[in-house]
Amino acid sequence: MRILLFACTLSLLAAIQPKLLFSQSPPDDGSVLPFPPQEMESVTKPRLQDSKMQWPEPAQRLPKDAPNILVILVDDVGFGISETFGGEVHTPTMSKLADEGLRYNCFHTTSICSPTRASLLTGRNHTRVSSGTIAERAVAFDGYTGVISKDAATFAEVLKQYGYHTSAFGKWHNTPATETTAIGPKDRWPNGYGFEYFYGFLAGETSQWEPRLVENYDAVEPPRDDRYHLTEDLTNKALAWVDDQQAFAPDKPFLMYWASGGVHGPHHIFPEWADKYKGKFDDGWDAYREGVHKRQLEMGIIPPGTKLTPRDQTMTAWKDIPEDQLAFQRRGMEIFAGFAEHTDAQVGRLVAGLEERGLRDNTLIFYIWGDNGSSAEGQQGSISELLAQNNIPNTVEQQIAALDKIGGLDALGSPKTDNIYHSGWAWAGSTPFKATKLVASHFGGTRNPMVVSWPDGIKSDDKIRDQFHHVVDIAPTIYEILGITSPQIVNGQAQIKIDGTSLAYTFADGEAKTKKEVQFFDNNGSRAIYQDGWIACAFGPFIPWNTPASVPRIANWDSASDEWELYKITEDFSESNNLAEQNADKLDAMKKSFLELARDNQDFPIGAGLWLRLHPEDRVKTSYTNWNFTANTRRMPEFAAPGVGRQSNTVTIDLEVPEKANGVLYALGGSGGGLTVYLADGHLHYLYNMFIIEQYEAHSDDPLSVGKHKIEIKTSIDGMGKGGTATLIVDGNEVGEAKLTRTVPVAFSASETFDVGVDLGSTVSWDYYDQRPFAFNGIINSFKVELN
Repeated sequence: MRILLFACTLSLLAAIQPKLLFSQSPPDDGSVLPFPPQEMESVTKPRLQDSKMQWPEPAQRLPKDAPNILVILVDDVGFGISETFGGEVHTPTMSKLADEGLRYNCFHTTSICSPTRASLLTGRNHTRVSSGTIAERAVAFDGYTGVISKDAATFAEVLKQYGYHTSAFGKWHNTPATETTAIGPKDRWPNGYGFEYFYGFLAGETSQWEPRLVENYDAVEPPRDDRYHLTEDLTNKALAWVDDQQAFAPDKPFLMYWASGGVHGPHHIFPEWADKYKGKFDDGWDAYREGVHKRQLEMGIIPPGTKLTPRDQTMTAWKDIPEDQLAFQRRGMEIFAGFAEHTDAQVGRLVAGLEERGLRDNTLIFYIWGDNGSSAEGQQGSISELLAQNNIPNTVEQQIAALDKIGGLDALGSPKTDNIYHSGWAWAGSTPFKATKLVASHFGGTRNPMVVSWPDGIKSDDKIRDQFHHVVDIAPTIYEILGITSPQIVNGQAQIKIDGTSLAYTFADGEAKTKKEVQFFDNNGSRAIYQDGWIACAFGPFIPWNTPASVPRIANWDSASDEWELYKITEDFSESNNLAEQNADKLDAMKKSFLELARDNQDFPIGAGLWLRLHPEDRVKTSYTNWNFTANTRRMPEFAAPGVGRQSNTVTIDLEVPEKANGVLYALGGSGGGLTVYLADGHLHYLYNMFIIEQYEAHSDDPLSVGKHKIEIKTSIDGMGKGGTATLIVDGNEVGEAKLTRTVPVAFSASETFDVGVDLGSTVSWDYYDQRPFAFNGIINSFKVELN
């Protein structure tokens, strides 16, 4: 408590007047950032002709030839995917960098997106920096607010102060969902965390075809181009930034954080990339695991004798997939594999670009293959992945029937769907481990491959690094390489401790003993502690591959009653031999240590990330109930927008209708799920796109006449996620009614927005996709929304 009080006082004083903390001026040793300004060396006299002007020599705070640093983070890919680590997906870039550098087979993540990114960037455990769950599922417990406080400076902020130029590309996912509007606040956007330039998206996912992009502080729209793909765009922008950096400051090193949205859902890729894998996965996920396990042993990726863990009894066997569903399930994996290879190819373009510019040899690259394991959120296979996030029951038959209406298997991977593969493929991608993304208790959820390459600084060898490490260790590794001491105060904020342990000692000595003594894991009630070669863990109540069935389990769950397991991972690489019964005392001691770490890392209550599974009404949302929009309201994130698809509401629009009136009046969401109201040849249309599998529609029989009209859309919803009606009223007369069988309880999308007068991003209705954004050709004079 005294330490906390001192830190708070120090922070307050520093914010008011930094010089009060020091006898004369802040120290110049890096313990306080920014560095104090250099004193002028000029001689000043009363008369100009007696004075001498001289600029001080720039301070040299970095080692000579300090390396450029490139941190690559791929999304939602497991240990057994890349061919570099024994998988069946072609990853030549990863293999090239591994051959030029080092492979790591005991590197770990938090098992989930935002937390991994927060830990990576700050060097602190995820709940210590309030990132216990993804930004969209933030709740009011200290470790789960989704706000990285400024007392945990990122390595980008620190390196910027030392003279690096810094940039970030791709997925951010560390800004509160309600703060991503055009007016922010924007101090928790990437530029507020040390990145001088950002190009990418703020949410957890986005369409690869119509991404919701941001450049620094401004929303931008992608080009309307059938050959556009976000991952390619990210590489183009990254190389353009490098060119600027080299043109304007070639003597300065750069830091780049390149975090592609691939291979997170939706799985979007050009057909020719998916077609490379036609027939390759016809034998299914059980056979895939057996083949990859054998290859991993042959390559030495896993130690001799490593066992292949069995399929969980709650997960479907490939032999139990009905014949008429096999093509659907196979194509899902082909698309994922093509997307993964394409992502690695874009990394290859980036690395090749550095080589062409003569920058590669002195660039330290961390290539982290996954911010967690492969994602089981596709459940039984899905054409709209947010079905699982909303706990909406559905069947594969429904998926296929809906898919047949929009083009069949050819629609998978296209702008028409937000598809994601069967969870069995995610489990296969975790070979030889038992878990997937969202499981922090077992490998498969938390163990991800990493390659490190730095031609000028690291001598490559064939010894696979098997030291136990974690994403919190990247920041202190960078600091050690550069001779930087972690600062005590940054921008007036006293800093909390760093949890990571530098892994730089592994660069020169592949046989070195692990220096990391302990690591804490927790996500959605699944939790673990690593300690001196042992793992103690509890799976918890949440089953990522069966989300609807998890709700009653969570409701009846008591974390104090969980059954714990114990593994000696120095002898059991895949966690196949539970030693809990034979080592009860050891397990009890580790369980006690876990609780101490959880308390220290503000992780209580255990399972806080599950709160919204039981209480979706507590989701992050705006407090407003009434809005007055203009015809130019654009890009309003769903979590900040009116809940026109999930709550009873009235939308009132005063407008002027031209001849042949066409265009969107308002839209929320995108092709994977959403709501749109539009005019087509003067007819008023309403469409509630219930995640593609169900469509609730209404329209006026007669077109609206030319002139002024008042349109009202009155929606009545019987309760969260329940059914209701949407009534279309023109000038006081009812002209149509849509029956809503069920409604979205949480959100249609992670990144799609509420737009007036257009449908930006992927379109809610496929009917006007070719005319996107299908701007209204009349005049909207007023637009009001009221939640009832």
